[in-house]
Amino acid sequence: MTATPAPPLRVGNASGFYGDRLAAVREMLQGGPVDVVTGDYLAELTMAILGRDQLADPSRGYARTFLRQMRECLALVMERRIRVVTNAGGLNPRGLAERLTELAESLGFDPRIACVTGDDLLHRAEELHLGSPLTANAYLGAFGIAACLDAGADIVVTGRVTDASLAVGPAISHFGWTGADLDALAGATVAGHVIECGAQATGGNYALADDLLRAGHRLDHPGFPLAEIHADGTSVITKHPGTGGAVTTGTVTAQLVYEVAGPRYPGPDVTARLDTVRLTQEGPDRVRLSGTRGEAPPPDLKVGLTGLTGFRNEVEFLITGLDARAKADLAETQLRAALDHRRPGDLSFEFVPAEDPHGATQDAATARLRVVARDHDPATVGRSFGAAAVELALASYAGLHLTAPPREARPDGVAVTHALVPADEVEHTVVLPDGDQTTVPHPVRTQVVTDVPEPPLPPPPAAAAPLREAPLGAVLGARSGDKGADANLGVWARDARAWPWLAHTLTADLLRELLPETADLKITRHLLPNLHAANFWIEGLLAPGSARREGPDPQAKGLGEWLRARRVLVPEDLLPPPPPPGREVRRP
Repeated sequence: MTATPAPPLRVGNASGFYGDRLAAVREMLQGGPVDVVTGDYLAELTMAILGRDQLADPSRGYARTFLRQMRECLALVMERRIRVVTNAGGLNPRGLAERLTELAESLGFDPRIACVTGDDLLHRAEELHLGSPLTANAYLGAFGIAACLDAGADIVVTGRVTDASLAVGPAISHFGWTGADLDALAGATVAGHVIECGAQATGGNYALADDLLRAGHRLDHPGFPLAEIHADGTSVITKHPGTGGAVTTGTVTAQLVYEVAGPRYPGPDVTARLDTVRLTQEGPDRVRLSGTRGEAPPPDLKVGLTGLTGFRNEVEFLITGLDARAKADLAETQLRAALDHRRPGDLSFEFVPAEDPHGATQDAATARLRVVARDHDPATVGRSFGAAAVELALASYAGLHLTAPPREARPDGVAVTHALVPADEVEHTVVLPDGDQTTVPHPVRTQVVTDVPEPPLPPPPAAAAPLREAPLGAVLGARSGDKGADANLGVWARDARAWPWLAHTLTADLLRELLPETADLKITRHLLPNLHAANFWIEGLLAPGSARREGPDPQAKGLGEWLRARRVLVPEDLLPPPPPPGREVRRP
């Protein structure tokens, strides 16, 4: 270790995405002691949102809500000498730093502001063989943030850095770590990964929320998480006293298996071994992360690419009562004929049957025909497309009516993909508070990321226990999410007794049976025995990119809950006992 003796660093995260709770920064500053407040605003789709902003106004491209939060909270930041590190700079960190300086001057403050740049590769997209994206941003590491803090910055504004870097950078500066301190960097990276999504670490979006409610925790207003990071990289995940939610080994596990691929979690500064992390419940709302091992980072940087995929429009026909399928076929035939003179590039029809064609309510007896049109030309899928459907109103099936009048075409979401570029092709640059600009070197020692050998399976569960059909959620928690065109689905055992059953039963083949949408896709299962968890990496589920996928869940956020609802045969001794008669779980 090259670290200097120093007390633990308390890093509190107050934003998990662009649109998160506005009051969270103030709550974090006022709720208790904290050394650094971080804010993560840059989900993958956010980059496309900011890219559209810049198309309309080149001076934009940053998360404007951060300025609103600083208008309210800058006095507290300066009074308590708390440092702020945020990636709210998005595509324009210098622009946000300038607006922040103007805001501070108007409020009578003079904070030292620095920014991290160099991630934006859009101007080099052709040279780097990245195609013609809307945005192209390399994921930078934490040493640029540390350089800004070492130079005395009160506020550091970055563009696209890895989410965990917002916590790792302050730890590097505080403890004096170098690139050789791989275990410490890995430990801080894991802590940063846990707190990066805000209240997801304190009971938000938690599959086993009923367990928290039964234990007396309130979930109506979860607090945001803090990481107490120590000089060796170990940490304690906690939250301010008196805030809602809970920090348990379960809530932390749920975040550890979120949006990761395998046991090796690569970043620009270190590859963290998630299979070495150990969790210990030290007390109420205090979970220690220890044992994390680090390896040299990969030689390449990930580049997030977003692109507009054209324009879309849709209409929905309502079909009531008898012969709904035949009525839908007639409407489809007529609409296709009406659009023959200007057929959209992509035209899809989806029939949703009625709950009961003979139902006691008209809603129950009504089927739907959803028609989606896509094209690169907005005029082709504009009001004329909707008008073609309206013109059928008196000339088609009995009872035809639509859910909405014709409207203009709108952008067809975004395709999010990734590429790799050699790290030395990216200039990691910092602009220090005094205006000096310097380049941050990339790690000298690198290592290509390879698969980790599968760990040995635990002894199989006893075969004698009787089996009962039950939803998987009775014994497993889950969390899922998107990474470009791929999805991850992490599951963990509700208690240690269910771990052997999970490891032996929930294979990639069974997952394909339970989730038919994945049947033809490549699925890789990674076991994480220390966490009693498994992660499934599902390739191509969201192709051609998360926001472009059809269906109700384009970012795979509900995929884990779908899995938990599927019924399988489970050993009875693993199932929780039924609640006492007349006793209900208290809701928030």
